[in-house]
Amino acid sequence: MKSLRNFIDKIKPNFEKGGKLEIFHSTFEGFETFLFVPNKVTQKGSHIRDAIDLKRTMIIVVLALVPALLFGIWNVGYQHALATGAPTDFWPIVLFGLGKVLPIVVVSYLVGLGIEFGFAQVRKHEINEGFLVTGMLIPLIVPVDIPLWMVALATAFTVIIGKEVFGGTGMNIFNPALLARAFLFFAYPSHMSGDYVWVANLAKGEGIIDGFSGATPLANAAAYEIDKIPSSMDMFLGFIPGSIGETSTLAILIGAFILVLTGIGSWKIIVSTVLGGLTMGFIFNAFAVNPFMEMPAWHHLIMGGFAFGAVFMATDPVTASQTEKGKWIYGFFIGLLAVLVRVFNPAYPEGMMLSILLLNAFAPLIDHYVIQANIKKRKKRAAAAAKNS
Repeated sequence: MKSLRNFIDKIKPNFEKGGKLEIFHSTFEGFETFLFVPNKVTQKGSHIRDAIDLKRTMIIVVLALVPALLFGIWNVGYQHALATGAPTDFWPIVLFGLGKVLPIVVVSYLVGLGIEFGFAQVRKHEINEGFLVTGMLIPLIVPVDIPLWMVALATAFTVIIGKEVFGGTGMNIFNPALLARAFLFFAYPSHMSGDYVWVANLAKGEGIIDGFSGATPLANAAAYEIDKIPSSMDMFLGFIPGSIGETSTLAILIGAFILVLTGIGSWKIIVSTVLGGLTMGFIFNAFAVNPFMEMPAWHHLIMGGFAFGAVFMATDPVTASQTEKGKWIYGFFIGLLAVLVRVFNPAYPEGMMLSILLLNAFAPLIDHYVIQANIKKRKKRAAAAAKNS
């Protein structure tokens, strides 16, 4: 690492003001600070010294996503093997899954970072680090057979419209990765829903065995085909069709442990989202009029993108509520609405995306009323103290 540091220091003057490559200063600084902790602090005003910066925070989130990514790669190959009747030997299905997933990840990062670098150069400011996470989230929340050009288009849309028009990382209103998924769902619904998009090559019908169905557990539940839903253990472990990184609740919980242990993710939002989902599930159980409403409330937690959304999407520090009480309210309503949309909208059984995006819009309002309530409480306390003195 010392030789790398010496090399960077040697070429650095070329990218400084007055250097031959001054125009690429933002790009150079982005790579330098990615490799090494910056050797400067805030020059004026109040600030906090800490051992972690935004890049390291984003890297921890990416590390927390790795279990879901690795399992997703395996599951893509596993589901394809089941569909074609091929052997489920470990390495062949991993290599097949890697061949399907890796191009989506590469396209996501190349397009997103390319646009981020371009905006940084034009605006002459530092490169934002937020896309380190967004670039990994987008591949994990899409079907495996999504065309790569759609991934590129959705990524460009979310970076430009979802982030840069608001000022870049930290200024966006909606979760960028979910915005990309929403764009794909409403622009190209046939590639984001149905029973044929969740298993590789299923839509093409290439070598698919008779009787195989690529329907997700949520699709079965929405069609009232409860008997076709896989076992609870299979759903928890992730041996089911679905978006690349959303099937394994176990892998997602490992990521949640990393986020909570490092203090990066809010455990209050995660817990309150789960409580909201369970509450609505129990309400449906009490007033069940169809098989979907009769399904055990806790099944909602291990189906679809509920767990993934609760851990990695709802906890986004930029778009979530900032106040402590607000986090409980924010998460609770995300879980509540996610299950509500699932059950009441058969055409769209996955409600996690819409509920998070909706609460992203209401997060500032939630924080406003929490703060105002706290101010009123303090005023009453001060008035009572003054009266008694």
